[in-house]
Amino acid sequence: PHPGDFKTQRIGDTPVIMVRDAQGAMQVFVNRCAHRGALLCVEQRGHTKQFTCVYHNWSFDLQGRLRGVAFRHGIRNQGGLPSDFDFAAHGLQRLRVEVLHGLVFATFSPHVAPLATWLGPRMTAHFARIFHRPVRILGSYSQFMHNNWKLYMENVKDTYHASILHLFLTTFGVNRLSMEGGLDISPDGGHHVSWSKRASEQLAGTEYTQKTMHAMQDDMQLADPRIVQMWPEFEDGVTTAIQGIFPNLVVQQIQNSLALRLMIPQGVDACELHWLLFGYEDDTPEQTDIRLLQSNLVGPAGLVSMEDGMIGNWIQRTIAQDADQTAVLEMGGREVTTQGSRVSEASVRGFWQAYRTMMDV
Repeated sequence: PHPGDFKTQRIGDTPVIMVRDAQGAMQVFVNRCAHRGALLCVEQRGHTKQFTCVYHNWSFDLQGRLRGVAFRHGIRNQGGLPSDFDFAAHGLQRLRVEVLHGLVFATFSPHVAPLATWLGPRMTAHFARIFHRPVRILGSYSQFMHNNWKLYMENVKDTYHASILHLFLTTFGVNRLSMEGGLDISPDGGHHVSWSKRASEQLAGTEYTQKTMHAMQDDMQLADPRIVQMWPEFEDGVTTAIQGIFPNLVVQQIQNSLALRLMIPQGVDACELHWLLFGYEDDTPEQTDIRLLQSNLVGPAGLVSMEDGMIGNWIQRTIAQDADQTAVLEMGGREVTTQGSRVSEASVRGFWQAYRTMMDV
């Protein structure tokens, strides 16, 4: 990225602009003109020397400072701004920004803990495991879901469902609860990592083969088995790792498919999920091809992710009629603790614990 490169996004329902300033630092400010509140930038991404509002041509520099006002002095000594108008007091609303391994985090809060404290050492280490060398963006897409955003984040943290709902993962040995794996949960419950090792499955187990569940179809075969073929990429042997960073970010490793997922609320009963696929700058062309092929597992038309979207909508439809009902979250006990089994809802409990703490409910 170069100075002046920008991208627009939303934090909750607030539009923001992220831009690299002339000194190379990342700036994030609300995408709202300080004059009359019009949307300042409508492009999704691009390059600019300044941001100028089309409504009245007020212009702002790459640090959000007000630099120009059309007809500031009026015409023929009539109209214009008062002589004591303070440009410095009318810049764009800036957010606190921290950058971790190239990812930009922003917050409206002047009081929230620094990012390293917010994540904690274990979650920071998991994050660094994926972003341990420069990445290269391979593509992006988004999907609209007809459910509250928290239902999707709850689903991300639900390791219990992954090899039951997702027949593909179980049938073709990508992810099964009988594999070695576990849950790492932050002390406040908000962040988690679920992980498993594909090569470690205890084949003697009968949980999937005894035909008491619909979660495995061992008579199915792939016309193109390359989608489940992978190369060992990480020294720890982990083949699936899903990290949920509270409140709305997911870091994904499914075999060699690497992605970020960002959840954007769209009111109380809808949300938009943004996917960003990536590899590493030093990947070979063959490795890039494998990553792109495996990305067919996820996304709006993927072999897995559309099932999560379906479930979220089903839950949204039922709770709309029965708002006073409750869910059962007792798999793996009732505590919010790191566990050596993924047959657990501990990280789901952790999400709601963190949410209730933040919302003071």
